[in-house]
Amino acid sequence: MIKKITVFFLGLMLLTPLSGMAASDSAISVDLHYLVVSPATDGSTNLMNMVNYTNTTSEEFTGNGTGEAVLSVTIPAGATGFTFLDNKIAAEQVDSGFITKTPVPANQTQVLPYSYRMEKGVDIVITTDYPVQMMQILVPEGMGSIEFTDVQATNQGLFKLDEQSYWGYSVEELEAGKSFTMNYEKDRQQASSDVKGSAGQGETVKSGNVTKTAPAFHNPGHLRMWAQSPLRTWDPHVFLIVMGAIIIAGISYYTYFRVKARAEEERLFADKDEKAFKHLMNKQKAIMDKILELEENFGEGNMSEADYTNKLNAYKQHLMQVKMNLRNFVE
Repeated sequence: MIKKITVFFLGLMLLTPLSGMAASDSAISVDLHYLVVSPATDGSTNLMNMVNYTNTTSEEFTGNGTGEAVLSVTIPAGATGFTFLDNKIAAEQVDSGFITKTPVPANQTQVLPYSYRMEKGVDIVITTDYPVQMMQILVPEGMGSIEFTDVQATNQGLFKLDEQSYWGYSVEELEAGKSFTMNYEKDRQQASSDVKGSAGQGETVKSGNVTKTAPAFHNPGHLRMWAQSPLRTWDPHVFLIVMGAIIIAGISYYTYFRVKARAEEERLFADKDEKAFKHLMNKQKAIMDKILELEENFGEGNMSEADYTNKLNAYKQHLMQVKMNLRNFVE
């Protein structure tokens, strides 16, 4: 079983466009910008962000040297109700968005969770301050759809998370300073017929301004592999958060079991390590599900901001611990 999972993730790595692997001249880059868009009870739009900022250098990053800001993050004009959701990172709201004051350690990632609201029907202009490898946008099924302008976006179809399904959109390879517009309408539903492909997963989007053909790793053969695998009930986007660690784990297992282990030892290790691997990945899925559920409850006004912040911090710490365990798993 571990071998099948290993080959699957090695295939993903080989199918990833080479442009996505290119190094950036910027000391800071965004590996993944995770965004959940949903309607608020007062008619406005909730935007919950979780962004991975990676210091690609071997030295601690303390900013560009022109002020106290370490990271500068732009949020759309007209945003209200800005909330920064990590009290362990020093942050300050400014006219254009917010800045952080906590250095980013060398070769490490700093995760910034924050949220804000936009008025109903207002175009949402997203501006990137650093190079972005991938941006994943989710909209709960039945709660509207998004049209994009000034950017190529891919509709990845419906993804099931427990009892809630989400429409997924992805935008890739954004340069620093790039701006594009999202038009979100909660009453404009995404039709399943707009997306071609097996199991409801899209190859080409025909609605709105989303015209990009899905990347190679979303081809029908890949989708069939996913639908037939034991992981088919999981949200593929959760894997993107820890994809690097999983690929490292896959390569390590492949080398270990194929080259160094004898046949009997391979069988014993596979049984033991498969259980440990499944346990860690189950934890990863459960934490991400809880984060999405927490965001929905907060957006519906079912909990206070203090409870929301405390629980999100706890989930985040747990998530980071799981990621560390995944890395230790193959060392």
